[in-house]
This record gives sequence, C-alpha cells and structure tokens, in this order.
Amino acid sequence: MQQTTIIKPTSGWQLIDVKAIWAYRDLLYFLSLRGIKIKYAQSILGVGWAVFDPLIQAIIFTVIFGNLAKLGSDGTPYILFSYTAMVSWTYFSGILTEATGSLVKNRTMIGKVYFPRLILPLSAVFGKLIDFGVASLVLIGLLIYYGMTPSATIIMVPVLLLILILTSIGAGCFLAALAVQYRDIQYAMSFLVRVLMYSAPVVYSVSIIPERWQPLYALNPMVGVIEGMRSIFLQNRPFPWEWVGTGFATSLVIFLIGCFYFRRTERHFADLA
Repeated sequence: MQQTTIIKPTSGWQLIDVKAIWAYRDLLYFLSLRGIKIKYAQSILGVGWAVFDPLIQAIIFTVIFGNLAKLGSDGTPYILFSYTAMVSWTYFSGILTEATGSLVKNRTMIGKVYFPRLILPLSAVFGKLIDFGVASLVLIGLLIYYGMTPSATIIMVPVLLLILILTSIGAGCFLAALAVQYRDIQYAMSFLVRVLMYSAPVVYSVSIIPERWQPLYALNPMVGVIEGMRSIFLQNRPFPWEWVGTGFATSLVIFLIGCFYFRRTERHFADLA
C-alpha cells in the first residue's frame, strides 16, 4: 500500500517540531557538511582559516587597544585576553551571519522540496563547530605557552556554549525570517556584527563599565559568555555566576522569540524567496 504524506501549513505560534527535525537529521548533517566543504574547498590554508581569522584580529586588537590605547586586560597578557573572547565571538558571529542568509541562499530548494525550514539555520550551528574546536585548540596552546591552567569552573564551559548557541539560533532564525522579505537585512549583516562586537567585552574589560550599569549590561548574553571564558582560562576574576545566569535567561528569551517568529512566518517562505 502506498503511503501518503499530507503537508499542512503551521498555524499559530509554535516552537520547534523536534520530531520533524529528527526525521530529516540526514539532511541536517549533509547541509552542515556542505557548508564546511564550500568554505574550505580549494583554499590554501583550509581549516587553518578557523585559526587565522580570530588570531589576526586578536593581534590587531593587541596592537591598537592593548599597546596604543592602553586598555586594561585585568592583569593578563592582552593577546590572551582578546583571543579568549574572539574564540567565542567568532563562533557566534559566524552562526549569526550564515543563519541569516541561509533561507535566501537556498530559496530554490525551499520552493521545490519539503523539509523543516529550521534545518537551514540550524546547519550553521553544526557547520561552525569545527571552527570553534580548532580555535579552542590554539587557545590551549597559548595557555600552555603563558603557563596558565584553567580553573575548576571549566565544567561550566558546556553551559557557556549552550548560551552561545541559544542566542545565535534565536537571533539567526529571527533575522533569517526577516531577510526573506527584506533583503537589506542580509546586506547589513557585516555592519550589524561589528556593532554587536563592540557592545560586548571583546576588546575591553567589563571593569570599565560603571558598576551600577553592569547588571543591565549583563543582559547581553555575550557578556556572561566572554567573561565566563576569561574567568575559566585566565582566572582574571571570580566566575561571574550572576552575569552568566542573566545571560542564560536572556538567551532563552531570544531563542524562544526567534523560533516562534520563524515558525510563524515559514508558511510564506516559498512565496517570498
């Protein structure tokens, strides 16, 4: 007997159809792998770009902000201070940029084949993991060179990574849905990523923020992630439990809003793309 599948449009505000995502896990794997191959195919450095990008930026920041502007680095070498932040930031910005353009880049596939549309922005999360892993290995090498060892709070790294992923998926899904209708979103991403970078403590320490404003500043999930990573690997301050807790709550809100909006508008993707 031939099996018939009926595809119905989503109705109301729904979150993630986990069952559908699992059913199309092979497609998620293929798209993630394709993203890696496209990025590194026929390149001289290959996955070395995962190191080259954050490391060069960290060196530039060290020269400009560490040596010339004399910004504080909480008593640690500025190259370590900035590179530790860049590992997390590069992963976040990479997911955000790729997820935002994922629907527009695959508009032909969206119009011809049914699959859970959320797979497209999700593939960026897994595709960028190799960059995060390689950049983290270099961070370990720098820590060994400077004779630093992680603190016992290293067990919180998965939590910080979860905050990072929730924030990037939520923001990426929201922007991806907007980019289908408003192509300006995709064109403005490079500018937006730069603005977001300077709104997070990538090149400066949170200590320069007035203490009364720090709880408000910590609503940015990247504050808890970056300062948490620095606390773990550089031990430049006690682990910022309050900032991480605030960031986790904010990241969860961003994730829910982004996924709800994505699911609400996905019925129109085939027409608008």
